[in-house]
Amino acid sequence: MKKILGVGIATLDIINRVADYPVENSEIRILSQDIRRGGNATNTLTILSQLGQQCDWAGVYVQESDGLRILQELERWHINYSACRVLSQGKMPVSYVTLNTRNGSRSIQHYRDLPEFDFASFQKIDLSQFDWLHFEGRNVLETLKMLQFARQQFPQIPLSLEIEKPRDNIEQLFPLPDVLFFSKQFALAQGAQQATEFLQQQREQSPQAILSCAWGSQGAWGLQPDSETPYHAHAHPPERLVDTLGAGDTFNAAMIDALLRQQSLPAALEFACATAGKKCGLDGCRIYKKD
Repeated sequence: MKKILGVGIATLDIINRVADYPVENSEIRILSQDIRRGGNATNTLTILSQLGQQCDWAGVYVQESDGLRILQELERWHINYSACRVLSQGKMPVSYVTLNTRNGSRSIQHYRDLPEFDFASFQKIDLSQFDWLHFEGRNVLETLKMLQFARQQFPQIPLSLEIEKPRDNIEQLFPLPDVLFFSKQFALAQGAQQATEFLQQQREQSPQAILSCAWGSQGAWGLQPDSETPYHAHAHPPERLVDTLGAGDTFNAAMIDALLRQQSLPAALEFACATAGKKCGLDGCRIYKKD
C-alpha cells in the first residue's frame, strides 16, 4: 500500500437519467435520479482506494449540508481529508449531469461559487509522508507554485497532473510533472486529430514525463520520456454501457496504481483501459459490484 495525495475539487453531482438527450426547448421525463459526490481528484482517489492504496484529499469544503454529504462518502472509501481548507460559509460546487441511458453519454452543467485550493494551504501539508502527488490542471498560477515547491523540496516524490480542459497558460505546468494525463477534449482543442500526433507534439514541452492520452472507444496511447513512438492499448467496453461519468478519472487512477507497482507503460495502459471499461459497466465511481 502506498500513500497518495490528490489535489483538486469535490462536487455534489445531481445525475438525471433520461431515455435520450433532450432537444432544446423541450420537456422530457427523468427516468431516475442519483445524488452523489463527484469531482475529478476525489473520483481518482476513490478508485485508488478501491485498488488498495491509502488516499488523502487536499481541496476546499464548506461546513454545510452538501459538504457533510461529500465528507461522508469520502469516509466510506477511507479517504482522509485533514489536508483540506475548511470554510464556515459558502456552497459546495454542484454538477447537474444529464445521463443518456441509450448510449451512456453525459452532459454536465457546473455551478461553482467557492475559492480554489491555494498554495498557502498546500504549504501546510507534510508532503514527506506521501509516495505520490496527483494534481488537477486547474487554478493554474497556484498549481504552478505547488508543483514547483513539491519538485524542489521533495524531488523523490512522483508528481502527476491531469489536463482535462484548455485553460489560460496551463502549458506552464507541463515541464514539472513526471506523468501527464491528457484528455481527448484537450487534444482536440489543440488541433490534433489523433492521440499519437498530439503526444508527439507535446514531447517538446514535457521531455521529462510519461505522457498519456485516452481516446474513448479507441483506447489510449502513452509515450515514454526517451521515446518518440507511443504505445497503444485497446479499449475494454463493458458488456452493457451504464455510466461513463468518471471514466477518465478511473483511467488516471489505474495508471497511477500500475506505475506505483512498477509496471511498464504498456502494462499500465492496458490495466487503465480495462479498469475504466469495468467502471463504465457500473453506476458511480466503482470498479466492484455491490454486495
